[in-house]
Amino acid sequence: MNSYFSVSDANEILPLVIKKFNYAKKAKAEVMKMEQQLTSEITPTTSLEEYTINKKKLNSSITKFYQSIEDLENTGVSLKGLDEGLLDFPAKRFDEEIWLCWKEGETEIKFWHEKDTGFMGRKPISVSNESLV
Repeated sequence: MNSYFSVSDANEILPLVIKKFNYAKKAKAEVMKMEQQLTSEITPTTSLEEYTINKKKLNSSITKFYQSIEDLENTGVSLKGLDEGLLDFPAKRFDEEIWLCWKEGETEIKFWHEKDTGFMGRKPISVSNESLV
């Protein structure tokens, strides 16, 4: 990990991160829809050509999905759960590495947690009491 976010840096990039997160969620939904269609459309009358065309479309959709996750994480955040709507921003509290935590629906970074505690260990950010880089 090369860089850490301050609370203000994380909040500044958050709109872009949310946009990329939402795109990844849509890409995943498209993959799931296409998988379901592919399996439900297989009948004795389905030609191998039709199946192959639809399978290639699914493969392309899966590639776009993984690219969307890579694009999201290239912002410096760590995707913790797409379905749960959880992202973490690497940060420091004094000399300790921590995560600034975002949950889908939140409009700013207001929580943090230790590296090993996760979402259940979220604590409110109190910049006046704690030094967050």
